[in-house]
Amino acid sequence: MKKTPFEKTALFDINLTINEGEFIAIAGHTGSGKSTLIQIMAGLIKSEIGEVIVDGVNLNSKDKSAVRGARLKIGIVFQYPESQLFEETVIKDIAFAPTNINLDEAEINQRVVEAMKLVGLSYDELKDVSPFNLSGGQQRRVAIAGVLAMRPKYLILDEPTAGLDPQSHKAMMQNIKILHDKHHMTIILVSHNMDDIAQFANRMIVLSQGRVIMDDTPRKIFNNSDILKAAGLAAPSVTQFLTALKANGLNITTQALTIDDCEKAIIEYLKILELPTD
Repeated sequence: MKKTPFEKTALFDINLTINEGEFIAIAGHTGSGKSTLIQIMAGLIKSEIGEVIVDGVNLNSKDKSAVRGARLKIGIVFQYPESQLFEETVIKDIAFAPTNINLDEAEINQRVVEAMKLVGLSYDELKDVSPFNLSGGQQRRVAIAGVLAMRPKYLILDEPTAGLDPQSHKAMMQNIKILHDKHHMTIILVSHNMDDIAQFANRMIVLSQGRVIMDDTPRKIFNNSDILKAAGLAAPSVTQFLTALKANGLNITTQALTIDDCEKAIIEYLKILELPTD
């Protein structure tokens, strides 16, 4: 790659292992290196040093056939993927990528049906509809279905709920959870939403200035105020709420991350006070 005056190093000393079946969240302030990291993971850009191994294949290898096969195992959905919709109908848009790897018509159609089901869209009702006549949330699901139609083993999602209304946000996260829980897809979620990370991820990677500063469970990371401060992140809203209650004199645990955690913490506090919990 030709050097330019604008070139800068985005990542430093990254050494990560992503295990099959994990639900991983990647978090960090703007400019921390998240986008560069996931593009390297997906093989969209090559790292200048080191290796990126996907199921035994180095994405920096000169064996183009092996690299292509490995890259097909990775699906990546960028922010606002609906902006990339372009076909006349939903079915044509979702079928575009499978068509371009020379699958037969029956296989393509099966993949489209399967992908639409995975994101909660009705094939019969929407297959012939223009994607531009759908709601914003539906358009995003169509765009994600286009990636799922390639049947990736690993799915990378960059801020998949950005700009969605609360109802669409909730539906999107539930669909992603189903992909992980029921279809055993490895999920790598880039998000600024700490509530989503606390609720859904089982592992959290925190980036700051191009370096991994912590790699642990969300619970351990959110209980480390120094790490959050260093990364420019905040605790989940539930934790902040309970912290505010404690600051006002309530002797209540502040280690809760989710609504369920919050409910349990409040019930335990009421029991201590011998107050009714109904």
